[in-house]
Amino acid sequence: MVIKPMVRSNICINAHPVGCAKETENQIEYVKTQKKKRGIKSVKEGGKGPKTVLVLGCSTGYGLASRIVSAFAYGADTIGVSYEKEATETKSGTPGWYNNTAFDAAAKKAGLVSITMNADAYADETRSQVIGEAKKLGRKFDLIIYSLASPVRTDPDTKVLYKSVIKPRGKPYSGKYIDIMSQTLKESSEEPATEEEIANTVKVMGGDDWRRWIKQLSQAGVLAKGCRTVAYSYIGPELSHAIYRDGTIGTAKLDLEKAALDLNEELKSSVGGGAFVSVNKGLVTRSSAVIPIISLYLSVLFKVMKEKGTHEGCIEQIERLFAERLYTGADNSAADVPTDSEHRIRIDDWELADDVQKLCRERMTAVTQENLSQLCDLEGYKHDFLATNGFDIAGVDYDKDVARMDAIS
Repeated sequence: MVIKPMVRSNICINAHPVGCAKETENQIEYVKTQKKKRGIKSVKEGGKGPKTVLVLGCSTGYGLASRIVSAFAYGADTIGVSYEKEATETKSGTPGWYNNTAFDAAAKKAGLVSITMNADAYADETRSQVIGEAKKLGRKFDLIIYSLASPVRTDPDTKVLYKSVIKPRGKPYSGKYIDIMSQTLKESSEEPATEEEIANTVKVMGGDDWRRWIKQLSQAGVLAKGCRTVAYSYIGPELSHAIYRDGTIGTAKLDLEKAALDLNEELKSSVGGGAFVSVNKGLVTRSSAVIPIISLYLSVLFKVMKEKGTHEGCIEQIERLFAERLYTGADNSAADVPTDSEHRIRIDDWELADDVQKLCRERMTAVTQENLSQLCDLEGYKHDFLATNGFDIAGVDYDKDVARMDAIS
Protein backbone atom coordinates (compact mmCIF):
# COMPACT_ATOMS: atom_id res chain seq x y z
CA MET A 1 0.00 0.00 0.00
CA VAL A 2 1.05 3.60 -0.61
CA ILE A 3 0.88 5.70 2.57
CA LYS A 4 0.07 9.40 2.49
CA PRO A 5 -0.37 11.67 5.52
CA MET A 6 -3.89 11.94 6.94
CA VAL A 7 -4.32 15.25 8.79
CA ARG A 8 -7.30 16.27 10.91
CA SER A 9 -7.41 19.54 12.91
CA ASN A 10 -3.64 20.01 12.76
CA ILE A 11 -3.08 16.45 13.95
CA CYS A 12 -1.57 13.77 11.72
CA ILE A 13 -3.43 10.54 12.47
CA ASN A 14 -1.23 8.04 10.66
CA ALA A 15 2.48 7.31 10.30
CA HIS A 16 4.93 6.06 7.69
CA PRO A 17 7.06 3.20 9.07
CA VAL A 18 10.01 3.69 6.74
CA GLY A 19 9.97 7.45 7.19
CA CYS A 20 9.89 7.21 10.99
CA ALA A 21 12.81 4.80 10.95
CA LYS A 22 14.79 7.00 8.55
CA GLU A 23 14.25 10.11 10.71
CA THR A 24 15.39 8.20 13.81
CA GLU A 25 18.49 7.08 11.93
CA ASN A 26 19.13 10.68 10.84
CA GLN A 27 19.11 11.82 14.46
CA ILE A 28 21.48 9.02 15.42
CA GLU A 29 23.90 10.05 12.67
CA TYR A 30 23.77 13.69 13.79
CA VAL A 31 24.68 12.67 17.33
CA LYS A 32 27.56 10.51 16.12
CA THR A 33 28.89 13.46 14.13
CA GLN A 34 28.62 15.79 17.12
CA LYS A 35 30.31 13.21 19.35
CA LYS A 36 33.30 13.25 17.05
CA LYS A 37 33.36 17.07 16.76
CA ARG A 38 33.19 17.60 20.51
CA GLY A 39 35.59 14.77 21.34
CA ILE A 40 33.04 13.10 23.61
CA LYS A 41 34.25 9.81 25.06
CA SER A 42 31.75 7.00 25.37
CA VAL A 43 31.75 4.70 28.38
CA LYS A 44 33.78 2.12 26.44
CA GLU A 45 36.29 4.84 25.52
CA GLY A 46 36.86 5.78 29.14
CA GLY A 47 34.24 8.50 29.32
CA LYS A 48 32.55 9.31 32.61
CA GLY A 49 29.16 10.33 31.28
CA PRO A 50 25.90 8.48 31.89
CA LYS A 51 26.17 4.69 31.90
CA THR A 52 22.61 3.55 32.54
CA VAL A 53 19.75 5.85 31.58
CA LEU A 54 16.01 5.62 32.10
CA VAL A 55 13.89 7.65 29.68
CA LEU A 56 10.22 8.06 30.57
CA GLY A 57 8.42 9.09 27.41
CA CYS A 58 11.16 7.75 25.12
CA SER A 59 9.42 7.45 21.77
CA THR A 60 9.18 10.91 20.23
CA GLY A 61 10.39 14.51 20.54
CA TYR A 62 12.68 15.41 23.41
CA GLY A 63 12.39 11.98 25.02
CA LEU A 64 13.55 10.13 21.91
CA ALA A 65 16.34 12.67 21.41
CA SER A 66 17.47 12.13 25.01
CA ARG A 67 17.67 8.40 24.52
CA ILE A 68 19.60 8.79 21.27
CA VAL A 69 22.13 11.20 22.82
CA SER A 70 22.57 8.99 25.89
CA ALA A 71 23.26 5.93 23.78
CA PHE A 72 25.11 7.19 20.72
CA ALA A 73 27.13 10.04 22.21
CA TYR A 74 27.91 8.61 25.65
CA GLY A 75 27.53 4.87 25.08
CA ALA A 76 24.88 4.45 27.75
CA ASP A 77 22.63 1.44 28.06
CA THR A 78 19.02 2.56 28.19
CA ILE A 79 15.60 1.55 29.38
CA GLY A 80 12.78 3.43 27.67
CA VAL A 81 9.11 3.57 28.58
CA SER A 82 6.31 4.81 26.32
CA TYR A 83 2.73 3.84 25.60
CA GLU A 84 2.29 3.26 21.88
CA LYS A 85 -0.19 1.66 19.55
CA GLU A 86 1.55 -1.32 17.99
CA ALA A 87 1.41 -1.78 14.24
CA THR A 88 -0.10 -4.85 12.62
CA GLU A 89 0.55 -6.19 9.14
CA THR A 90 -2.20 -3.99 7.71
CA LYS A 91 -2.68 -1.17 10.25
CA SER A 92 -0.38 1.68 11.21
CA GLY A 93 1.17 1.96 14.61
CA THR A 94 1.88 5.28 16.24
CA PRO A 95 5.06 7.09 15.17
CA GLY A 96 6.64 6.30 18.53
CA TRP A 97 6.22 2.58 17.97
CA TYR A 98 8.27 2.81 14.77
CA ASN A 99 10.82 5.13 16.38
CA ASN A 100 11.33 2.71 19.25
CA THR A 101 11.72 -0.19 16.84
CA ALA A 102 14.35 1.71 14.85
CA PHE A 103 16.20 2.79 18.00
CA ASP A 104 16.30 -0.75 19.39
CA ALA A 105 17.69 -2.07 16.11
CA ALA A 106 20.42 0.58 15.98
CA ALA A 107 21.33 0.09 19.65
CA LYS A 108 21.62 -3.68 19.19
CA LYS A 109 23.87 -3.16 16.17
CA ALA A 110 26.06 -0.85 18.28
CA GLY A 111 26.34 -3.42 21.07
CA LEU A 112 24.24 -1.38 23.53
CA VAL A 113 21.62 -2.66 25.92
CA SER A 114 18.23 -1.28 24.92
CA ILE A 115 15.09 -2.34 26.76
CA THR A 116 11.88 -0.73 25.54
CA MET A 117 8.65 -1.13 27.47
CA ASN A 118 5.35 -0.40 25.81
CA ALA A 119 3.50 0.42 29.01
CA ASP A 120 1.70 3.10 31.01
CA ALA A 121 4.49 5.14 32.61
CA TYR A 122 2.05 6.44 35.22
CA ALA A 123 1.35 2.96 36.62
CA ASP A 124 3.09 1.44 39.66
CA GLU A 125 3.17 -1.87 37.80
CA THR A 126 5.40 -0.26 35.17
CA ARG A 127 7.68 1.13 37.86
CA SER A 128 8.00 -2.38 39.28
CA GLN A 129 8.88 -3.74 35.84
CA VAL A 130 11.56 -1.09 35.34
CA ILE A 131 13.04 -1.82 38.77
CA GLY A 132 13.01 -5.54 37.96
CA GLU A 133 14.87 -4.99 34.68
CA ALA A 134 17.47 -2.79 36.36
CA LYS A 135 18.12 -5.44 39.02
CA LYS A 136 18.24 -8.17 36.40
CA LEU A 137 20.95 -6.20 34.61
CA GLY A 138 22.72 -5.50 37.89
CA ARG A 139 22.56 -1.78 37.11
CA LYS A 140 21.66 1.47 38.83
CA PHE A 141 20.43 4.54 36.99
CA ASP A 142 22.72 7.55 36.89
CA LEU A 143 20.34 9.60 34.72
CA ILE A 144 16.54 9.63 34.61
CA ILE A 145 14.80 11.69 31.94
CA TYR A 146 11.17 12.59 32.58
CA SER A 147 9.56 13.53 29.26
CA LEU A 148 5.92 12.52 29.61
CA ALA A 149 3.10 14.40 27.92
CA SER A 150 -0.34 12.85 28.08
CA PRO A 151 -3.98 13.93 28.06
CA VAL A 152 -4.84 11.49 30.85
CA ARG A 153 -3.39 9.90 33.98
CA THR A 154 -4.85 7.41 36.42
CA ASP A 155 -3.84 8.04 40.02
CA PRO A 156 -2.19 4.79 41.24
CA ASP A 157 -3.67 5.16 44.74
CA THR A 158 -7.25 6.28 44.09
CA LYS A 159 -7.63 4.81 40.56
CA VAL A 160 -9.29 8.08 39.53
CA LEU A 161 -8.72 9.03 35.88
CA TYR A 162 -7.70 12.68 35.45
CA LYS A 163 -7.80 14.56 32.14
CA SER A 164 -5.60 17.53 31.22
CA VAL A 165 -6.79 20.49 29.17
CA ILE A 166 -5.06 23.32 27.31
CA LYS A 167 -7.02 26.36 28.41
CA PRO A 168 -6.42 29.87 29.72
CA ARG A 169 -7.08 30.83 33.32
CA GLY A 170 -9.35 33.63 34.48
CA LYS A 171 -10.57 34.96 31.13
CA PRO A 172 -11.19 33.73 27.59
CA TYR A 173 -8.36 33.55 25.07
CA SER A 174 -8.46 34.31 21.38
CA GLY A 175 -5.70 34.47 18.85
CA LYS A 176 -4.50 33.56 15.39
CA TYR A 177 -3.09 30.22 14.30
CA ILE A 178 -2.05 28.62 11.04
CA ASP A 179 -3.88 25.67 9.53
CA ILE A 180 -0.60 24.26 8.35
CA MET A 181 -1.85 21.96 5.59
CA SER A 182 -3.93 24.65 3.87
CA GLN A 183 -1.48 27.38 4.98
CA THR A 184 -4.27 29.69 5.97
CA LEU A 185 -4.52 32.04 8.93
CA LYS A 186 -7.40 31.31 11.26
CA GLU A 187 -8.77 32.46 14.62
CA SER A 188 -9.05 30.25 17.68
CA SER A 189 -10.68 30.90 21.01
CA GLU A 190 -10.82 29.09 24.32
CA GLU A 191 -13.03 29.63 27.34
CA PRO A 192 -11.21 29.79 30.68
CA ALA A 193 -10.67 26.57 32.60
CA THR A 194 -12.70 25.70 35.65
CA GLU A 195 -10.91 25.17 38.95
CA GLU A 196 -11.50 21.45 38.56
CA GLU A 197 -9.91 21.44 35.10
CA ILE A 198 -6.89 23.31 36.44
CA ALA A 199 -6.46 20.85 39.31
CA ASN A 200 -6.90 17.88 36.98
CA THR A 201 -4.26 19.21 34.58
CA VAL A 202 -1.81 19.57 37.46
CA LYS A 203 -2.54 15.97 38.46
CA VAL A 204 -1.65 14.81 34.93
CA MET A 205 1.18 17.14 33.92
CA GLY A 206 2.58 18.37 37.25
CA GLY A 207 5.26 16.89 39.46
CA ASP A 208 3.28 14.22 41.30
CA ASP A 209 4.19 11.32 39.02
CA TRP A 210 7.85 12.40 38.76
CA ARG A 211 8.09 12.40 42.54
CA ARG A 212 6.56 8.93 42.64
CA TRP A 213 9.07 7.57 40.14
CA ILE A 214 12.09 8.88 42.06
CA LYS A 215 10.68 7.74 45.41
CA GLN A 216 10.07 4.17 44.24
CA LEU A 217 13.36 3.90 42.37
CA SER A 218 15.17 5.18 45.47
CA GLN A 219 13.39 2.78 47.78
CA ALA A 220 14.29 -0.09 45.46
CA GLY A 221 17.98 0.88 45.60
CA VAL A 222 18.42 1.40 41.85
CA LEU A 223 19.68 4.99 41.91
CA ALA A 224 23.43 5.26 41.36
CA LYS A 225 25.70 7.56 43.30
CA GLY A 226 25.41 11.03 41.76
CA CYS A 227 22.15 10.18 39.97
CA ARG A 228 20.52 13.10 38.21
CA THR A 229 16.99 13.46 36.94
CA VAL A 230 15.78 16.01 34.40
CA ALA A 231 12.20 16.89 33.44
CA TYR A 232 11.35 18.99 30.41
CA SER A 233 9.32 22.18 30.30
CA TYR A 234 8.60 25.24 28.21
CA ILE A 235 8.04 28.91 29.04
CA GLY A 236 7.95 30.66 25.69
CA PRO A 237 7.42 34.32 24.84
CA GLU A 238 5.04 36.64 26.63
CA LEU A 239 2.62 36.61 23.69
CA SER A 240 1.86 32.92 24.33
CA HIS A 241 1.65 33.13 28.12
CA ALA A 242 -2.13 33.57 28.23
CA ILE A 243 -2.72 30.15 26.67
CA TYR A 244 0.40 28.41 27.95
CA ARG A 245 2.53 29.72 30.84
CA ASP A 246 -0.37 31.45 32.61
CA GLY A 247 -2.85 28.77 31.57
CA THR A 248 -3.55 25.24 32.74
CA ILE A 249 -0.39 23.69 31.29
CA GLY A 250 1.82 26.43 32.72
CA THR A 251 0.24 25.90 36.14
CA ALA A 252 1.15 22.23 35.91
CA LYS A 253 4.70 23.12 34.85
CA LEU A 254 5.06 25.37 37.93
CA ASP A 255 4.18 22.34 40.01
CA LEU A 256 6.82 20.38 38.08
CA GLU A 257 9.39 23.06 38.92
CA LYS A 258 8.47 22.86 42.61
CA ALA A 259 8.96 19.09 42.45
CA ALA A 260 12.43 19.66 40.99
CA LEU A 261 13.43 21.79 43.98
CA ASP A 262 12.21 19.16 46.44
CA LEU A 263 13.73 16.24 44.53
CA ASN A 264 17.01 18.10 44.19
CA GLU A 265 17.37 18.30 47.97
CA GLU A 266 16.35 14.66 48.40
CA LEU A 267 18.79 13.35 45.80
CA LYS A 268 21.56 15.59 47.04
CA SER A 269 21.29 14.13 50.53
CA SER A 270 20.64 10.50 49.53
CA VAL A 271 23.02 9.86 46.59
CA GLY A 272 24.83 13.13 46.00
CA GLY A 273 22.77 13.77 42.88
CA GLY A 274 20.32 16.39 41.74
CA ALA A 275 17.04 17.16 40.00
CA PHE A 276 16.42 19.79 37.35
CA VAL A 277 13.78 21.15 35.04
CA SER A 278 15.21 21.96 31.63
CA VAL A 279 13.32 24.74 29.88
CA ASN A 280 13.61 23.90 26.20
CA LYS A 281 12.98 25.70 22.91
CA GLY A 282 9.56 25.70 21.29
CA LEU A 283 9.46 23.03 18.60
CA VAL A 284 6.97 21.11 16.51
CA THR A 285 6.12 17.98 18.44
CA ARG A 286 2.99 15.83 18.63
CA SER A 287 2.22 17.66 21.89
CA SER A 288 2.85 21.26 20.80
CA ALA A 289 0.96 20.99 17.50
CA VAL A 290 -2.40 21.11 19.28
CA ILE A 291 -1.71 24.28 21.34
CA PRO A 292 -3.47 27.40 19.96
CA ILE A 293 -1.16 30.19 18.62
CA ILE A 294 1.87 27.86 18.66
CA SER A 295 1.76 27.08 14.93
CA LEU A 296 1.87 30.80 14.08
CA TYR A 297 4.50 31.70 16.64
CA LEU A 298 6.78 28.79 15.79
CA SER A 299 6.60 29.43 12.05
CA VAL A 300 7.63 33.04 12.71
CA LEU A 301 10.30 31.97 15.19
CA PHE A 302 11.78 29.40 12.82
CA LYS A 303 12.18 31.98 10.07
CA VAL A 304 13.87 34.44 12.42
CA MET A 305 16.23 31.87 13.94
CA LYS A 306 17.14 30.38 10.58
CA GLU A 307 18.01 33.87 9.36
CA LYS A 308 20.29 34.25 12.38
CA GLY A 309 21.73 30.73 12.09
CA THR A 310 20.56 29.69 15.57
CA HIS A 311 17.65 27.38 14.76
CA GLU A 312 17.65 23.98 16.45
CA GLY A 313 15.44 20.91 16.39
CA CYS A 314 14.86 18.39 19.18
CA ILE A 315 18.06 16.48 18.61
CA GLU A 316 20.24 19.62 18.43
CA GLN A 317 18.65 20.95 21.62
CA ILE A 318 19.24 17.79 23.62
CA GLU A 319 22.74 17.22 22.29
CA ARG A 320 23.58 20.74 23.50
CA LEU A 321 21.83 20.14 26.83
CA PHE A 322 23.99 17.11 27.53
CA ALA A 323 27.27 18.46 26.17
CA GLU A 324 27.05 22.05 27.46
CA ARG A 325 24.97 21.72 30.62
CA LEU A 326 24.89 18.23 32.14
CA TYR A 327 28.25 16.61 31.30
CA THR A 328 30.88 19.33 31.12
CA GLY A 329 33.53 17.88 33.44
CA ALA A 330 36.71 15.98 32.66
CA ASP A 331 36.09 13.06 30.30
CA ASN A 332 32.47 14.24 30.01
CA SER A 333 31.74 13.69 33.68
CA ALA A 334 28.86 15.35 35.50
CA ALA A 335 29.95 18.80 36.68
CA ASP A 336 28.09 21.74 38.22
CA VAL A 337 25.01 22.52 36.14
CA PRO A 338 24.41 26.18 35.23
CA THR A 339 20.87 27.22 36.18
CA ASP A 340 18.84 30.41 36.45
CA SER A 341 17.75 31.99 39.72
CA GLU A 342 14.90 29.47 40.01
CA HIS A 343 17.12 26.39 39.55
CA ARG A 344 16.06 25.82 35.96
CA ILE A 345 18.36 24.83 33.11
CA ARG A 346 17.76 27.24 30.24
CA ILE A 347 18.27 25.68 26.86
CA ASP A 348 15.69 28.10 25.45
CA ASP A 349 18.31 30.84 25.64
CA TRP A 350 18.66 31.28 21.88
CA GLU A 351 14.88 31.40 21.37
CA LEU A 352 14.34 34.06 24.03
CA ALA A 353 17.32 36.23 23.03
CA ASP A 354 16.21 39.88 22.91
CA ASP A 355 16.96 40.36 19.22
CA VAL A 356 15.08 37.19 18.26
CA GLN A 357 12.01 38.07 20.29
CA LYS A 358 11.97 41.67 19.02
CA LEU A 359 11.69 40.44 15.45
CA CYS A 360 9.11 37.82 16.41
CA ARG A 361 6.90 40.43 18.06
CA GLU A 362 7.13 42.73 15.07
CA ARG A 363 6.25 40.00 12.60
CA MET A 364 3.47 38.49 14.72
CA THR A 365 1.83 41.94 14.86
CA ALA A 366 2.21 42.50 11.12
CA VAL A 367 1.22 39.06 9.83
CA THR A 368 -1.78 38.72 7.50
CA GLN A 369 -2.94 36.05 5.10
CA GLU A 370 -1.37 38.07 2.26
CA ASN A 371 2.13 38.22 3.79
CA LEU A 372 2.03 34.89 5.62
CA SER A 373 4.60 33.21 3.40
CA GLN A 374 6.97 36.19 3.65
CA LEU A 375 6.93 36.48 7.45
CA CYS A 376 6.60 32.80 8.36
CA ASP A 377 8.60 29.67 7.64
CA LEU A 378 5.57 27.77 6.42
CA GLU A 379 7.50 25.06 4.62
CA GLY A 380 9.86 24.52 7.55
CA TYR A 381 7.00 24.20 10.02
CA LYS A 382 5.08 21.92 7.67
CA HIS A 383 8.14 19.72 7.20
CA ASP A 384 8.67 19.36 10.95
CA PHE A 385 4.95 18.68 11.44
CA LEU A 386 4.97 15.90 8.85
CA ALA A 387 8.37 14.55 9.92
CA THR A 388 7.08 13.75 13.42
CA ASN A 389 4.94 11.10 11.71
CA GLY A 390 7.57 9.92 9.24
CA PHE A 391 6.52 11.97 6.21
CA ASP A 392 8.54 14.41 4.08
CA ILE A 393 11.83 12.71 5.01
CA ALA A 394 14.60 12.99 2.40
CA GLY A 395 15.59 9.67 0.90
CA VAL A 396 12.21 7.97 1.38
CA ASP A 397 10.16 7.02 -1.69
CA TYR A 398 6.60 7.85 -0.66
CA ASP A 399 5.17 6.47 -3.89
CA LYS A 400 6.58 3.03 -3.16
CA ASP A 401 4.31 0.32 -1.84
CA VAL A 402 4.78 -0.61 1.81
CA ALA A 403 4.33 -4.36 2.02
CA ARG A 404 3.71 -4.53 5.79
CA MET A 405 2.75 -1.82 8.26
CA ASP A 406 4.59 -3.58 11.09
CA ALA A 407 8.03 -3.46 9.42
CA ILE A 408 10.38 -0.47 9.18
CA SER A 409 12.26 -1.55 6.06
